[in-house]
Amino acid sequence: MSFIAKPKVHHPALQRNEIGLTRRDYEGAITTLCAGCGHDSITAAIIQAFWQLSIEPYRVAKLSGIGCSSKTPAYFLREAHGFNSVHGRMPAVASGAGAANRELMLIGVSGDGDSLSIGLGQLCHAIRRNLNLTYVLENNGVYGLTKGQFSASTDVGSTNKRGEPNTMQSIDSVLLALSLGATFVARSFSGDKQQLVPILEAALKHKGFAFIDVISPCVTFNDHEGSTKSYAYTRKHQLEVVQADFVPLREEITAEYEPGTEHRVVMHDGSTVRLRKVEEDYDPTDRDRAYAYIRESQTKGEIVTGLLYVSEDSREMHEQLGSIPQSLTKVPYRDLCPGSAELEKLQARFR
Repeated sequence: MSFIAKPKVHHPALQRNEIGLTRRDYEGAITTLCAGCGHDSITAAIIQAFWQLSIEPYRVAKLSGIGCSSKTPAYFLREAHGFNSVHGRMPAVASGAGAANRELMLIGVSGDGDSLSIGLGQLCHAIRRNLNLTYVLENNGVYGLTKGQFSASTDVGSTNKRGEPNTMQSIDSVLLALSLGATFVARSFSGDKQQLVPILEAALKHKGFAFIDVISPCVTFNDHEGSTKSYAYTRKHQLEVVQADFVPLREEITAEYEPGTEHRVVMHDGSTVRLRKVEEDYDPTDRDRAYAYIRESQTKGEIVTGLLYVSEDSREMHEQLGSIPQSLTKVPYRDLCPGSAELEKLQARFR
């Protein structure tokens, strides 16, 4: 896979964030995806989120599997660590990276084929472990690299470019994540940057597995009439159940005012996810209600978007395992591998 580097030309008037970087410092190579691909819009939102949070690129590890979606990490954070894994195996590589170096901020980008077909088991166990990972699923409902076959997320009745309908039941990734215990679940649309950017910011600050399903139309194979993953269908049927905003941890500024229907969820580092309810009685901290609401909306042909669920009491993988507080990459080798004598003592305890 070849990449074309962007010229490093910065206009002196470009705005800088708190660590002195411009938005261009968070970019990567020039995209080779089809013009108009929703994945490129997601890339732009990811760049914006990292820049607004003033995260140093070297602190980030970006991971992917195989597919159009898995090319995305090449297009953002050129100074970050990166790994393009085997098809469907990105969650396992991310788990290893997170276990070895808990100081890294992990972001994984995958597709509906990479995540819901060959990589389904990998995804399930990453959720179960509550790996500290922001997982972005670029969902276009089609196998773009192999010329437009139905994927596991293709809705029943949706047609391909030849007009043939899909007859198999689809896997809804959001319902899957909720049922497996994901501690942060959201759905958005690649064409709605105003919604997607704060969701990404909140996910990056979440302590645990943050799952974001982003409907991302494939302009070449799945943006026609009859597709339920097209730009036209998504814009027509999108239902924003919760408007979300992310407030970074700063010195508190207080004021007397009526919050109305606003609901705030305090993240683990003190930053805040600010939710404004659109649908009456929707509670984004109620997992069962979130699941039921999504199912109810599906029967009406609606695509529910927004921050659908967030746990206020999330224990990520290292906390559950009782790992040592420092990164394993900083532990001396003699402590990581104490030798055969210590191994024999350990084995003797089980004889």
